Amino acid sequence: MNQIILTGMVLAAAPMGEYDRRIVLLTKERGKVSAFARGARKPNSALVGATSPFTFGTFEVYEGRTSYTLMSASVSNYFEELRMDVEGAYYGFYFLELASYYAREANDETQMLKLLYQTLRALVNPNIPNRLIRCIYELKTVCVNGEGPQVFSCVCCGDTEREKVFSVNRGGLLCSACEGRAKDGRGLLPSTLYTLQYIVATPVEKLYTFVVKDEVLLELKEVVEAYLGEYVGKKFKSLEILETVAGEYC
Repeated sequence: MNQIILTGMVLAAAPMGEYDRRIVLLTKERGKVSAFARGARKPNSALVGATSPFTFGTFEVYEGRTSYTLMSASVSNYFEELRMDVEGAYYGFYFLELASYYAREANDETQMLKLLYQTLRALVNPNIPNRLIRCIYELKTVCVNGEGPQVFSCVCCGDTEREKVFSVNRGGLLCSACEGRAKDGRGLLPSTLYTLQYIVATPVEKLYTFVVKDEVLLELKEVVEAYLGEYVGKKFKSLEILETVAGEYC
């Protein structure tokens, strides 16, 4: 067996047997991996806290033929604030599930891990609305995975000067000369379009540095929800729970 040090975050954890736990990690070095933490459910185990969702740090694992075994961990951030905020925790669980959906084993998930970490940091910041954080995270996640919309030029002819509408079906902007090619084109507030452009183009480290007016947030939420509904095509259990808890305000 090979000893490996992985930097990452716990996406999910599930009990195994009487005392063990199986965790899913999003890591910088190996992408998404599963690992068994033996004895992690014993009250006196050093792995109790290190195998909970949201835990970020370095994980020492042994790589076997078919699985990893967690031996120890050095935790940098538990995101304890989320454990005391029911709504914030449900947002966080949804973000973890979305990351897990996209992440792959043996893939370079450095940007996905960075995005997830910065998003959870924003989630415990009371100055940024959770609904805005959700929109930013959802849109940036599909961008990181190469499925983001074209928000700087017409998707049909490449025009950057004429007035534009946004088409989910076409995957981005359509200029006034091409908008007839889509039945779902909708005009956007200038601030909404600028916000979309900022999210798509800005490095992860600078994403959560702004707030928007309510009317912009409402339009942004509608656009991002429609876009994910078209291109992601998966129902997330954690999102269903979040929407039950927070209702229309999530």
